Amino acid sequence: MKRLFLVAIVIMILSASSCVPHKDIVYMQNKETAIDTTQILIEKQGPYRIQINDILNIRVKSLDQENVQILNPTGNENLNATGEERAFFDGFTVDVHGNIRIPTLGKINVLGYTTEEIEKMLEKKLLEEQFKETANIFVTVKLTGLRYTASGEVNGPGTQTLYMDRVNIYEAIANVGEITDFGDRTDVLIIRQYPQGQKIHHLDLTDINVMESPYYYVQPNDLIYVKPLKQKSLGIGTTARENLTIAVSLLSLVTTILLITNRL
Repeated sequence: MKRLFLVAIVIMILSASSCVPHKDIVYMQNKETAIDTTQILIEKQGPYRIQINDILNIRVKSLDQENVQILNPTGNENLNATGEERAFFDGFTVDVHGNIRIPTLGKINVLGYTTEEIEKMLEKKLLEEQFKETANIFVTVKLTGLRYTASGEVNGPGTQTLYMDRVNIYEAIANVGEITDFGDRTDVLIIRQYPQGQKIHHLDLTDINVMESPYYYVQPNDLIYVKPLKQKSLGIGTTARENLTIAVSLLSLVTTILLITNRL
């Protein structure tokens, strides 16, 4: 009987210590810990700069719209396409050399520029080569959606395209079904593309100071990876109630085995 009591105590202790702590699943807590282990100075995120494989939506307007019609895709040939597919066919894709190819203007290098800088560049080039000041050329340049991928411990892993100018990490995760109970919210990885290669950044989503991180806002082509908690590999429950159920089942099994053993 003493042995059975000791086994029960051990099972109860393991069950209580194995559930996912409440503090590890609550977002935006007021912590004093660092928000990013790779970050030296906290600074606001600057405007996004165009990368290879980005797709740009470019529209040109003037007093005489017929003169700029060739620069503006009509999309009539892609009426059955979805929004993302139409953006791919009608947009201007940045090639491996950082160029886009525009009718009558030819190849233009846009790698590393902001959309505002590209607007000014195109307006200047059009006025110099094709139009006069009186044409009142107006150019708008936008990214054709913010495309990112989420994997790991999220309920709907995969690639998403959001038609918004800015998306923060919480919005991005909400659009893939939120983090599972076994996801590590204290160390979410952002794998980001840079001209010199990829870099990995760390975000603690349980810390309210994450909003001050330069990686708080998602950028096009980001990969968000949510690591699993160690509790998942142990195959246990996420709450105390689930673990108590498992503990009772184990205790019943141990009790049955001991009773059978004592009768033999």
